[in-house]
Amino acid sequence: MKILVNGAGGLIGSSLCIRLERDGHEVVRVQRGAARPMGSGGETAIDLDMARATSADAWLPYLGGIDAVVNCAGALQGGTTEVHASGAAALFEACESAGVARVIHFSAIGVEREQPSDFSRSKLAGDRALMERDLDWVILRPSVVLGRPVFGASALIRGLAALPFLPVLPDTGRLQVVQLDDVIATVMFFLRPDSPARLAVELAGPEAMTMSEVVGHYRAWLGWRMATSIAVPGRIARLFYWFGDVAGWFGWRPPVRSNAAREVMRGATGDPSAWTELTGIRPRRLASALAAEPATVQERWFAGLYNLKAPIFVVLPLFWIATGIISLTSGWRNGVELLLNTPAAALAEPAVVAGAVSDIVVGLLIAFRRTSRAGLCCAILLSVAYAVIGTILRPDLWNEPLGPFLKIFPIILLHYVALAILEER
Repeated sequence: MKILVNGAGGLIGSSLCIRLERDGHEVVRVQRGAARPMGSGGETAIDLDMARATSADAWLPYLGGIDAVVNCAGALQGGTTEVHASGAAALFEACESAGVARVIHFSAIGVEREQPSDFSRSKLAGDRALMERDLDWVILRPSVVLGRPVFGASALIRGLAALPFLPVLPDTGRLQVVQLDDVIATVMFFLRPDSPARLAVELAGPEAMTMSEVVGHYRAWLGWRMATSIAVPGRIARLFYWFGDVAGWFGWRPPVRSNAAREVMRGATGDPSAWTELTGIRPRRLASALAAEPATVQERWFAGLYNLKAPIFVVLPLFWIATGIISLTSGWRNGVELLLNTPAAALAEPAVVAGAVSDIVVGLLIAFRRTSRAGLCCAILLSVAYAVIGTILRPDLWNEPLGPFLKIFPIILLHYVALAILEER
């Protein structure tokens, strides 16, 4: 079969593409901002932003000869209506026009019962748009999906497991987490020509747990003792969600945001019996799934680094922006005086201004996700330039007790760490 997978860069989409290729299917990958080689065959994904592809004409060029479409695209916050409703509706219209045999669409568990946020409301709108089409459609509504790959919620849970204490957020519902392998097996079942269609199926695990219990399973899997639980006051929790929203304005995608706050209140639970009856798949318990794939040092490294990423990408922009502002204000005289008795004395004031502006620009570049890689590279080059130029003009500063030049080395090293952990998927 020739299968188009939309949202091929996400947790479900990327794993599904690997399974489809392994089973001999031809896969067309579609994802936002993906021009790099993907998968075992080194294919190049089609770069298509579903939030902007809101007309059938945007999809039709890619549907020629396609036997089935699997829509795995999703957005927790920002562009939810465009991705889940408008973009999805355009894709489904195009599938009908192109004569695609089958469409499998990923929604979210419980959206037909409650819609506390734009996320669930837009998901339900997308479901309804598909149901109206003359297609062999299947809607899959999974609970929180966990697996060996880490994206979004699965990454957050591992990060929480690495903390020396377990923060317990108020008003969180119970979770019936479902395993990624079980979800992928379900898609493969519904891609069979003889499988049923025009139905919606809940994909839920066999046990309802609190978030603390889920994190506890991961701590045990990582080889760590259970942490002490600390209840997070509502005001503090709302502050965390607000910080997540602010990060979203800068292009970052933290899993803790206001839409997530509304969704976790209703939890993610459902009845897996219909799923098992239709497919024969019996969802695995979390403890069994984790025991089948023992954790390695890489998992422990990731869990620990996950909690450092946000502070690193807050501290570095603030560091560069603050140094620039100080150089232009309270530190102006000191900066100029450092250059007065050097060969660059005539350029002392312009040099301080140039350095300050460069620092601020670098900080802003790092702060925005889209330009953060370029900002980090510029920061490293700028740090090296400061060290070289400073050595030429003021070599005596290497002997200063506070080590203004020596501190450049750990600063450069931290930027390399930031580059190493920048990618999210």
